[in-house]
Amino acid sequence: MKLASYIADGKDSYGVVTGDGVITMKDRFGGHAASLREAIAGGLLPQIKEAAANGRADHKLSEIKFLPVIPNPEKILCVGINYKSHAAEHGTEAPKLPNIFTRFVNTLVAHEGEMLRPKVSTSFDFEGELALVIGKGGRHIKAADALKHVAGYTCFCDGSVRDFTKYSLVASKNFLGTGPLGPWMVTADEIPDPTKLTLMTRLNGKEMQRSGTDMLIHSIPAIIEFCSIFTPLAPGDIIATGTPDGIGAKQNPPVWMKAGDVLEIEISNIGTLRNKIVDEK
Repeated sequence: MKLASYIADGKDSYGVVTGDGVITMKDRFGGHAASLREAIAGGLLPQIKEAAANGRADHKLSEIKFLPVIPNPEKILCVGINYKSHAAEHGTEAPKLPNIFTRFVNTLVAHEGEMLRPKVSTSFDFEGELALVIGKGGRHIKAADALKHVAGYTCFCDGSVRDFTKYSLVASKNFLGTGPLGPWMVTADEIPDPTKLTLMTRLNGKEMQRSGTDMLIHSIPAIIEFCSIFTPLAPGDIIATGTPDGIGAKQNPPVWMKAGDVLEIEISNIGTLRNKIVDEK
């Protein structure tokens, strides 16, 4: 099941993507689930699936404006240097534990939305990533049980302002409008093994990154276990699992995103997240 957040008829909504349309679910639960995050927290995914099985599309995809798949997550946690190939291109050893940094909610961008190249930098880079959405919260989650806490998977771009990285990793990852998330999430029952996906990043149609998700240094269960040690995970939280080699900074010469570019992050069995780059005004 594909679940998306979007604006339809001027209202924030969420629903099930079916073919070239969406079946809106926002008003089906007596006002108890006004957002996809609330629906996940309320354990409503089975009811949503049942309702969609007998439902008809309310809007075509061409009639809606996508929002980040979870527009209002409590937390956005990201893993740095988590592909073997990415560690190799950086010339660093694989970290013994997941290297976690955080993102702000205002960095998120929707599918077909505009990524903002900061006016203070020309070194704007891409990092295509597989992200997961927490379904069942918890603390001190064991790796053996971790996948039971995943609601679904989606595409993410960790847009990075490279010339700020040497001063502050958090700053370089938290410029406004630099983190596309979407276009939708595919529920975990349709992706029982997240290590069997293929991630691709294209800039203006040219493939820049390609990797199987089996190349993660720290597995998704290990990441969830580690994150839940230091913070309680909550439904709707986003965890981005890292990027493979091929980032713009390591191209020869470096390839930086500029206004007018189109970036696509595609993950098999999920879909393609597409965004245009614009200059910050």
